[in-house]
Amino acid sequence: MPSGKPGRSRFMRWFHETFDDWFFRSMIGPAQTKNAVHGCEQPARDQWKRDLEARKQYTRDQRERRRLEREARRSG
Repeated sequence: MPSGKPGRSRFMRWFHETFDDWFFRSMIGPAQTKNAVHGCEQPARDQWKRDLEARKQYTRDQRERRRLEREARRSG
């Protein structure tokens, strides 16, 4: 939401800039697989789970790569 909207009080601009993002973050919550794609067909839920696992695996791979780089710098 643009903060410079005409006709909006300074308090309302501050309120929206401060709490809008917090509100949406608290509403969506952490990533989960249980009932995360509620109401979709089973193949769609399975694909969502595979995508989530692929993202987690990518993060694990990146973490391991950085760990190996740190060890290589320390030993060499």
